[in-house]
Amino acid sequence: MKEDTPILYPNERVGARVGAYAQEHTTGIPRHIVEYHGYVCDTMPETANYMVSTSQAQAMSFLAKTLGAKRILEVGVYVGLSSLVWSHAVGPEGRVTGLEFDPSFANLAEEAFKKYGVKNVEVIVGDALKTLPALSPTAPYDMIFIDAQKSGYPEYLKSILESSLPGSQNRLLRPGGLIIGDNTLRCSFVADDSEDNPWRQFDFGPRRSEYWKSDDIKTLRRYNEMVTEADRLENWLCPLWDGINISRLLD
Repeated sequence: MKEDTPILYPNERVGARVGAYAQEHTTGIPRHIVEYHGYVCDTMPETANYMVSTSQAQAMSFLAKTLGAKRILEVGVYVGLSSLVWSHAVGPEGRVTGLEFDPSFANLAEEAFKKYGVKNVEVIVGDALKTLPALSPTAPYDMIFIDAQKSGYPEYLKSILESSLPGSQNRLLRPGGLIIGDNTLRCSFVADDSEDNPWRQFDFGPRRSEYWKSDDIKTLRRYNEMVTEADRLENWLCPLWDGINISRLLD
């Protein structure tokens, strides 16, 4: 298809069927991850949208295995669903480090790891704006997944690049490593906040009125601009799910 405009499906019904078909014809993720995803959706509906979908989890696992990733850093753990995905992708000899601001979410994640016998994930509790620049890994990470508060995205990227300079000791991300920023289109508001966007009619709650004008949208735009402008990054802004900006670090 030669056109750039991603008119993917004519309506939601067809989109749902195509999505289901694609999931069925994509390498699966372990049963316990699917089970935990359903559990969180059922028991924590107010915050379950903080998780990735199971189809995105399939894509993340595939990407990590394609890269041969063995060390992954996750900025924003929530209750550990994506940590379980990374844990599976790196294998028992790999290592996943997660940064989570909310102690209650971190505790739920630790409970899930214990329930499913996961021993290769470490969660550091605290504000990632402080814990991220304080990291000094013995070996650099292969991938960094950013899925925390959106206002911090530009600062996270700045910190990652400053901590991954060529020739530096205890660098954060290896040459050729990936930085994955989740939610970088945010209901498509980042690209189009006009009245053409039907998400403007959605009730995001009293604290998020006129969300298309919010600081979240502004900082996500800034993050995407920083990625595009960075001399040391190549990237693909993928217009699937809520937008995923996949960047490769160059030395």
